[in-house]
Amino acid sequence: MHLNTSYQHSLRRPCQIQGVGLHSGRPAHITLLPAAPNTGIVFRIRAGGRQTEIPARMEHIVRTTLNTTLGRDDLQISTVEHLLAALAGLELDNVVIVTEGHEVPAVDGSAQPFVARIMESGRRLQPVARRYIKILAPVEVEDGSRLAGFYPAGERLFKFIIDFSNRAIGTQSFQVRLTPQSFVSELARARTFGFIDELEALQEQGLALGADLENAVGLSADGQVLNGEGLRFPDEFVRHKILDAVGDLSLMGDPILGEFRGFKSGHTLHGKLLQALVDQPQAWEYFTLTPQQDAQAV
Repeated sequence: MHLNTSYQHSLRRPCQIQGVGLHSGRPAHITLLPAAPNTGIVFRIRAGGRQTEIPARMEHIVRTTLNTTLGRDDLQISTVEHLLAALAGLELDNVVIVTEGHEVPAVDGSAQPFVARIMESGRRLQPVARRYIKILAPVEVEDGSRLAGFYPAGERLFKFIIDFSNRAIGTQSFQVRLTPQSFVSELARARTFGFIDELEALQEQGLALGADLENAVGLSADGQVLNGEGLRFPDEFVRHKILDAVGDLSLMGDPILGEFRGFKSGHTLHGKLLQALVDQPQAWEYFTLTPQQDAQAV
C-alpha cells in the first residue's frame, strides 16, 4: 500500500457496515460516504425524523465510560473509537458517516472489519495539503497511577503499557510507528476484551448488552481465554489499547505528529490529554507538508 501523506484522502466509493451495538445490544448500521477536502470526519445521525451532524472532534465528547460517545443537540453516537481508529490508521481525512441507530456496529470487536470495507471501497487522493499537529514540548495528564502524554518526535509513535491482575493479561507493553501498513498488520485485528465476572454488573448499568464471544475476548476470573479460537496475538490486549488510543486521539481533528505514551490509560484520560494539549498552545503547532516532503523528514 503506497500512500502520499502530503495530501488529504477520502473514500473512492460509499460502503456500508452493519451489526449490533456492543453496549446497546441493538441493531446498528452505518454508511461511509466520500466527502470534500477539509470536511474532516463527520457523523450524520438520523433518529426520530431528526438529523444532526457531529464532527468527530474532542469538543463533542459526552461520555467515556468503557467507550467514547459523541453528542450534539441531544443526539449521540456511541463506541466510535474502533471506527475512528480505522479511518485514522488508514489516513482518511474526509468521510461522512451516516448512522441508523445510536451506536457504531461492534462487528468482531476490532477495527479489522472497518479496514476491510474501506480497502474494498478504495481511497481517493485529494489535491489539498493535509495539516498536522506537531508536538513541540511534553504534555502529560495523570490520574492516580495512570498516565498519558505527548512528546516531541519526528514521526507518529504509540507506546503503551498495561498492568492487570488477571493472569491472562498481566503486564504487557507494545510500541509501534503508526503508518497504514503497521496499523493493518499490528493493530487492526486486536479485539476489545472483558471479564465474565463483571458482565452482569455492567449490564445492570446498561453497558455490554450486546457483548459476546463473537465481538470481544472473554476472560474468566482465573485467567482463561474463553474464545474457542484463542488470541490473535499473544499481546492482543495491549495492542487493542493502542488501537483505542489511535481512535480517541484522532478527535483532535488533525493527525498528531509526535509520540504518545500511555500507562494504564483509557478513554477518559485520553480525552483529558487532548484538552491539556489545547490548553497548552505553546506545546504544539500546525504543520503542513509540501508535496515534496515525506513525514519522516520532518
